[in-house]
Amino acid sequence: MPYPRPAFESKICPPDDLPARAAAQARPLVFTNGCFDILHRGHVTYLAQARALGAAMVIALNTDASVRRLGKGEDRPVNPLEDRLAVMAALECVDLVTWFDEDTPLARILDARPEVLVKGGDWAVDRIVGAAEVRGWGGAVHSIPFEHERSTTALLGRIRGG
Repeated sequence: MPYPRPAFESKICPPDDLPARAAAQARPLVFTNGCFDILHRGHVTYLAQARALGAAMVIALNTDASVRRLGKGEDRPVNPLEDRLAVMAALECVDLVTWFDEDTPLARILDARPEVLVKGGDWAVDRIVGAAEVRGWGGAVHSIPFEHERSTTALLGRIRGG
């Protein structure tokens, strides 16, 4: 007897479906994005804090090709997009997870039309992609300071004995 697919997989949203599915979410809607290659404490703390700024949250993940263009290393991402989507969808604080292949998530931001746009503390508010657009329709933009200094790059260095 086959086991049913995990319910959290229904949170995975193809980009073409994002406008309709985001419109159906509770408001205010929070939007954030990133690679989220190897999930660590810094990620989950940040995501919980971001989600607390609204009633629902959409996360857009960089595709594998987009991660490689960021210059994070030849062997990145460690986890392929399909796996990263499933891990993010399994988090309680995530309501929808989608992806983007472009260098920025601007198209997904425009699709979702969030009231709250959030990035981590390494991003100044004035440098956050989509900030002008979100503010233009009356939304807010936040840069959440890091509470735990963690990074996937540093974690991989430790794993590799570096």
